[in-house]
Amino acid sequence: MQQDSKMPFTFHLAELRNRLIISLAAVGIGFGLSYNFSEDLFKILSRPLPPDTHFSFIRLVEPFFTYLKISLLTGIFLASPVLIYQIWAFIAPGLHESEKKWVLPIIFFSIVLFVGGVVFGYFVVLPVGFSYFMSFSSDTIKPMLSMDEYFSFVTKFLLAFGVVFEIPLFILFLSRLGVIDTKMLSAYRKYAILGIFVLAAILTPTPDAFSQILMAAPMMLLYEVGIIVAKLFGKKPAEG
Repeated sequence: MQQDSKMPFTFHLAELRNRLIISLAAVGIGFGLSYNFSEDLFKILSRPLPPDTHFSFIRLVEPFFTYLKISLLTGIFLASPVLIYQIWAFIAPGLHESEKKWVLPIIFFSIVLFVGGVVFGYFVVLPVGFSYFMSFSSDTIKPMLSMDEYFSFVTKFLLAFGVVFEIPLFILFLSRLGVIDTKMLSAYRKYAILGIFVLAAILTPTPDAFSQILMAAPMMLLYEVGIIVAKLFGKKPAEG
């Protein structure tokens, strides 16, 4: 710790540059591997849709750029262990042992919760939502889904669910700091529900009420889980 604090600023810049290069190289390798399977990856991304759904593209380069985007996103996912390690290796020397003890579990559970949110959105929410939206088609109204618009919608939706599932961890962090406690969380529940619907309206890619309800419902459940987590692991009065 003391040796690290005496290191010149240029040393930290050089270390940051090297770790950025390693991270970009890992993403580049992941991107290259993913691009070979970009068409299959897009098919996986479109599985929540009804099986008879077809895509169209208006711009000539739309499929190409859509495959590039999905390859880049998958490449970042494949490189995430390297990215997390590089971030950890850069900040770890400046942390106390007590702080290191908390950082690793936080990283682990944040990843688990984020992946859980994405999985929940993919397997539970999207099929229900798409079935509802596609029910508006008829003999005279046929859906023509754009590849790029679909990719943008699904990725934003799943990313939002991944972030939303971090609510219990966020509540735990604030409760450990003593900022909030279970009594406060229970007393302000009705305001939290209002805030949840406002946040759902902001996070959902589309302005329809159905998508907002699909996101708000698990958020309210996660808020209740957060209250239980704060009660079990939050800062106790004796710790203050």
